Amino acid sequence: MALITGETARAYNDLVEINKTAAKGYQEAAEGVANPDLKAKLSQFSQQRAQFASELSTHAQQFGINPEQEGTVEGALTDAAAAVHRGWINIKSAITGQDDSAILGECETGDSTALSSYETALKSNELPTEARSVIEKQHGEILSTKNWITGQKGR
Repeated sequence: MALITGETARAYNDLVEINKTAAKGYQEAAEGVANPDLKAKLSQFSQQRAQFASELSTHAQQFGINPEQEGTVEGALTDAAAAVHRGWINIKSAITGQDDSAILGECETGDSTALSSYETALKSNELPTEARSVIEKQHGEILSTKNWITGQKGR
């Protein structure tokens, strides 16, 4: 088993928090859009992010890291988690106007911030191989989602 450092634990904690925040953000976005197809897709993204958080939590626990416990104390205070929260916080104001394009813009911003956090985690030389493969896979799926949203905004 790879040596787990504070840097690895922080990466897991940050990414779990980021995905929990994104799951809530996408759910709020789904509730706020008018288009039924878009509503279904955003709900699907919410479920995907909840699954990512769960997958990361389970994986972290295999290394003796407890993101559920540490994430609320340590992870929520980290720069990455705070930035993602700020990225998603504007979703509420966008929803009040019921403007689907504005809501998608906020989702895009949230995903951009999440991608940055994933890229920071992937730069770590201390990340175990197993962790790196999970994080790379999720990063790719978030990038695909962001690209889909970017394409939808112009419609």
